[in-house]
Amino acid sequence: MSTGIVTTSASVSLDGFIAGPGETGIEHLFEWYDAGTEVFPSANPGVSFNLSAADHAYLTAAMARIGALVVGRHLFDITDGWGGTHPLDKPVVVLTHHVPHDWVAAHPAAPFRFVTTGIEDAVAAGHEAAGGLDVAVNAGRMASQALAAGLLEEVVLDVVPVLLGGGVPFFDDLGAAPRLLDGPEITPGERVTHLRFSVRAA
Repeated sequence: MSTGIVTTSASVSLDGFIAGPGETGIEHLFEWYDAGTEVFPSANPGVSFNLSAADHAYLTAAMARIGALVVGRHLFDITDGWGGTHPLDKPVVVLTHHVPHDWVAAHPAAPFRFVTTGIEDAVAAGHEAAGGLDVAVNAGRMASQALAAGLLEEVVLDVVPVLLGGGVPFFDDLGAAPRLLDGPEITPGERVTHLRFSVRAA
């Protein structure tokens, strides 16, 4: 079986943040998810997507490539693990220092796996769950760790016309050396522009 690539994507402000100070500004970054009339399927009844035609076509194609998600413990905690069902209906690998055993016991059927041994093992677990499709690592510290480990092959920015002025950057603590990417492939949407880059091999 072929193995998919490792990618990362997120809605990001024009000044490079995936959340504002104190997790503010999220509503602006995700406005494009509710900027149209075409319903995108959600596996979680508490989360809905109503996209423009262009964004619906874009997201449908993007999600068809993704077989598993790799997320950090912070995102898992603030969403409470999406109640055991990620809205995109993908298996989830959580990189954490400690397994939340009470949560696991309360959600025995959830397609979640917890990895405590580093980003390399978390991405490997993602490949195991992805069935040959791509593995998506969430932006922020997780994507930064994957890039530093030489695992990240693609970066997708869903650029939203807002300036947050600070907060959580898409990439964090990369050091002084520049990282070169190829592209972008540009897809315009409603209140968003999708940019896809390939990461050059070191």
